[in-house]
Amino acid sequence: VIAVFSHLLPDLIPPGTCNLLNSSTIFANNEVNLAEVDIYGFDYDYTLALYSNALDTMIYNTARDFLIEHFKYPEGIRKYDYIPNFAARGLHYDIQKGLLMKIDAFHYIQSGTVYRGLSPMPDEEVLQLYGGTYHIPLQQDSGFYGKGPKVKQFMDIFSIPEMTLLAVANDFFITNDIPYDPVHLFRDVSEAIGMVHLKGYMYKWVMEDLDKFILRGEETHAVLHRLVNNGKKLFLITNSPFSFVDKGMMHMVGKNWRDFFDVVIVQADKPHFFTDCIKPFRRLDGNGDLRWEKINSLDKGQIYKQGNLFDFLRLTGWRGSKVLYFGDHLYSDLADLMLRHGWRTAAIVPELEQETKVVCTDRYALNLTWLQALTGLMERMQTHRDPESKQVFREWQNEREELRAMIKNLFNPHFGSIFRTRHNPTYFSRHLCRFSDIYMTSLSCLLNYDLSYTFYPRRTPLQHEAPLWMDQLCTGCMKTPYLEEMSHIR
Repeated sequence: VIAVFSHLLPDLIPPGTCNLLNSSTIFANNEVNLAEVDIYGFDYDYTLALYSNALDTMIYNTARDFLIEHFKYPEGIRKYDYIPNFAARGLHYDIQKGLLMKIDAFHYIQSGTVYRGLSPMPDEEVLQLYGGTYHIPLQQDSGFYGKGPKVKQFMDIFSIPEMTLLAVANDFFITNDIPYDPVHLFRDVSEAIGMVHLKGYMYKWVMEDLDKFILRGEETHAVLHRLVNNGKKLFLITNSPFSFVDKGMMHMVGKNWRDFFDVVIVQADKPHFFTDCIKPFRRLDGNGDLRWEKINSLDKGQIYKQGNLFDFLRLTGWRGSKVLYFGDHLYSDLADLMLRHGWRTAAIVPELEQETKVVCTDRYALNLTWLQALTGLMERMQTHRDPESKQVFREWQNEREELRAMIKNLFNPHFGSIFRTRHNPTYFSRHLCRFSDIYMTSLSCLLNYDLSYTFYPRRTPLQHEAPLWMDQLCTGCMKTPYLEEMSHIR
């Protein structure tokens, strides 16, 4: 049927439409007028600094060795090399059952995406484990920052090696038939990953080979330069230490990088920076040592440590929608700023680069268009109760499952797209829409837009509304007005 259907594709999908979708687009969940934004704030890791995938391998290898040497796990785990593209951001992990899975916006597990170790679990077993349902109750996953008592969501890009190590460690014990407690394993892996960061290994690797690990630094420089030249105020709030940020920013921007920023805050302890009002700001001197004086102002050219958002707002007066803050972590970077303080928020989602490439392929367009058409046919056919109609319906049902699997495999054969389950948005997508006004692949996307540009979200139809707008034919098309003077940076 697909072969026959492919001849009809040009009539159903306007030629060239999907080619206009690209990863340099800024996508809008909420209307944002850049002309009203006077202050731009940034996280550092995976926002100002984008890292290469080589960092994931090193984090995994070091944490795996910690697990063996410090936590006395079996030596056999060392045989497992890092598996690139196994895990994906936004997955959930059942701590007590030792299962990695993808959950949709309605708290339902997507069938075919539950992994015990490195092996998918049959749907029948999943249903049995969860009492005959795919639903994960709210109280198990109710933590605002994705840390429910029984289920944890991995929202950090740095967490991809952690998910892989969890899968590998589970796989070792299962395949070797060694009894173990999944809760202990989760805590040990979490602590081993934490040791990589706390002991400064990641900082050391990056600082020793900036060219290898930091990507597209010239684009970060171009963004900051353009904002400052247009009279915008800039600030930086990061959990990373000053020595690490300083070396990375000098590599990307130059020795005078601090001249771009009106306020620089390091080791901020987000998300607590945004919610607690306990820790005061402390100033660092030129050597990075702490000063003892009380902070009564946040001055340009100075470096501050810790602090809290309430003092930040009091000392700067920067409030409301004239502030736009960029970060990669939906919970610890963006959620509180949007919900409690009314700042504009922008999510950096590097995965968009690969996902938009997939969406632009003819194979994806063909499979998705036929899947939608087939679903519509099934909706009508189900009312016919004669044996022939029931047989056709079953065949269509099987074909629909095959199409879904094909679409999933285009993104990631284990877990599919980070934005969609079989037919619903993912839990990740839901929070991306809730906590970010706009989202993009990287900061460099800003170079494609005038600083008085207004981002308009698409009016997608509700279930009871008719799709009357041509605008909906291809989400994101015709949305990037490239500026000629910035084309050299792409």
